[in-house]
Amino acid sequence: MDFSILLMFAVFGALIAIEVPIAFALAGSALLYLILNPVVPLTIVVQRMAPGIDSFPLLAVPLFILAGQLLNTSGIAARIFHFAHALVGHIRGGLAHCNIVASMIFSSMSGVAQADAAGLGLIEVKAMRERGFDPAFAAAVSAASATIGPIIPPSVIMVIYGLMAQVSVADLFLAGILPGILMGVAMMGMVYFLAVTGRVHCPVERRATLAELSQSFLAGLPAFLAPIVLVGGLMLGIATPTELGALTVVYAIALGFWYRELTWKMVFDAINETLIFCGVLVFIIAAAVPFGWLISFTRLPAELSAVVLQFTQDPVVVLAIINVLLLFLGCFMETTAILLIVTPTLLPIILAVGIDPVHFGIIISLNLIVGAITPPFGVILFILKDIAKITFAQMVRAVLPFYIPLGIALLIITYWPGFVLFVPSLFKG
Repeated sequence: MDFSILLMFAVFGALIAIEVPIAFALAGSALLYLILNPVVPLTIVVQRMAPGIDSFPLLAVPLFILAGQLLNTSGIAARIFHFAHALVGHIRGGLAHCNIVASMIFSSMSGVAQADAAGLGLIEVKAMRERGFDPAFAAAVSAASATIGPIIPPSVIMVIYGLMAQVSVADLFLAGILPGILMGVAMMGMVYFLAVTGRVHCPVERRATLAELSQSFLAGLPAFLAPIVLVGGLMLGIATPTELGALTVVYAIALGFWYRELTWKMVFDAINETLIFCGVLVFIIAAAVPFGWLISFTRLPAELSAVVLQFTQDPVVVLAIINVLLLFLGCFMETTAILLIVTPTLLPIILAVGIDPVHFGIIISLNLIVGAITPPFGVILFILKDIAKITFAQMVRAVLPFYIPLGIALLIITYWPGFVLFVPSLFKG
């Protein structure tokens, strides 16, 4: 193996450790490799960066992010939470169940976990604190439920993975539906267990009357139509994910003005936030392209694949190794950076042992988003910690029980490909 490529990874890890921004760490370590290997011209960096972000499916990313921003600011998130409260608030666990159900519904409109955590999480934590829930538990439930966001379509992670792995984004979106529901049900099971055993104090909520349930449903009905249109459009093949993202933005704006809770200033503010987020994201992707090209150029994936396959060709063992690796990386690195590095590295391995790349896309998405609630650098933990006004140690202790349902969901999704691929295969006939 080329010593220079190992040095590139070592420098990248060192730059991350001293908190250099991800994009600069990726580009800087790639430039170091090129300086040490003059056979490859330095111009390859620029030559690879521009084509790397020239992709039509990538246009779906800012559209779904903008749709999430608009849905957060137009009162739709609050209406979803009120409906979830009327639907499941009476179950042991009360508003914690509402929190999870609301996140499952909101996930089908916004493809970013941070948007769910920062927008819907603010409503959820506030409501749970007012009902007497422990602030740390309220924050933990909100953090755990936010992980459903990138699994149920739409999903920014899946768009980027589909672009890199040359896999249909529509197939990835459809494959995420059942795993997302499974995650929500597993978390509700954990909440019920904690409430019944008295490990967490969950105030009892009265059962909503049929009239109250109907009223909350009708109030949120226009919002519920957005995910139905999105998923229905994907299933019927009437529009691409990018086109559906644009339609979701238009629908969110129209809905906000219909509810009279959205102003043009709020629309421009949402656009501004989206531009900032996407500017950072695109910069990271552009910087990762030459880094990934150098990984391929040095034949590292092929060599790594040969080593792994020499050790084992059992898909069960290979997936176990990959899961452990991804969960470990998620503790220390940003989600997008991991995705951009490991996808070209691991793809030859999973193809060699016969793992479906769509199935693998869901596995990698779940692993990465679990990393977002894993200390010490889980970004969602910091978002909810600030919202709930608790310490980081309190946040980590409270979220520990939710690693169990997430781990169970990960095992089922990893080793039951038929479950993950059922919906895509159903609509392929």
